[in-house]
Amino acid sequence: MGVTASVLAIDAGNSKTDVAVIAADGTVLGRGRAGGFQPPVVGVDAAVDVLAVAVDQAARAAGRAADEPFAGFVSACLANADLPVEEQELAVAIRARHWGRSVEVRNDTFAILRAGVDEPRGVAVVCGAGINCVGMTPDGRTARFPAIGRISGDWGGGGGLAEEALWHAARAEDGRGGPTALARTLPAHFGLPTMYALIEALHLGRLPARRKHELAPVLFATAAAGDATARSLVERQAEEVVSLATVALGRLGLLGEETPVLLGGSVLAARHPQLDDHIGRLLAERAPKAVPRVVTESPVLGAALLGLDRVGAPAEARARVRSQYA
Repeated sequence: MGVTASVLAIDAGNSKTDVAVIAADGTVLGRGRAGGFQPPVVGVDAAVDVLAVAVDQAARAAGRAADEPFAGFVSACLANADLPVEEQELAVAIRARHWGRSVEVRNDTFAILRAGVDEPRGVAVVCGAGINCVGMTPDGRTARFPAIGRISGDWGGGGGLAEEALWHAARAEDGRGGPTALARTLPAHFGLPTMYALIEALHLGRLPARRKHELAPVLFATAAAGDATARSLVERQAEEVVSLATVALGRLGLLGEETPVLLGGSVLAARHPQLDDHIGRLLAERAPKAVPRVVTESPVLGAALLGLDRVGAPAEARARVRSQYA
């Protein structure tokens, strides 16, 4: 069997799943990739079937058989595991696959945080399709939010920004709201002449609803060109990012200490200057010891490090696995 597989690391987002089999010394023995993890859409069993595709690839690459336990610990960081009850349900479903002797499920934002820090200490804000924030300390304390949309107090993310932009543009065109260039730039992105035409295309399904996410970059471009309404939405997004980070830092007692604040997800990774600048100014005012940084490391590295943390692996093992994702 060769080197013992210590950790099966799983990072599963809405669009893709990455898996790695990690030896006790931190060596990556095998990797796998599959599609997105969406239990709210397809159900828990079908969603875990997607994980199984990537797990099978990684197990075979490591010379293992995925139909029997081959890892000591399964560290699974999963999208849509927003509440502890959901983490527990998904852990039961993964445990039933017998990939490892024990299983821990966390929200995938924890993987992004752990990938970006040398020790399990800091806060991460992820702004992609939606928005979420988590924090952790080496003694096991965490800070988190439900992050399931407006009913849990969330605002923004790519999907939310697109909806806000459409709302303002529609009202600008029909006279209920003030003028904004968004009334021109949003429909123009799809080759349409007016907001009315865009509303009709979305409502009747000629444009799939999933394409609304394309409008977030249009919003940022319109803001960069000087449109006041678009700029106000970008500034509101910065406010939400900093509010999440500051609350999480406060819950963990880290506001008075130099602490990493990791920024991830497609909206933040795009490095829009106005958004970056406003986040930086607000953090400097509210959490002056926070050290913001955009995460570029692979989230599956975070899942692997969380697993190695959990099994008590030495620092050398954590350094070795990190070097293989550099």
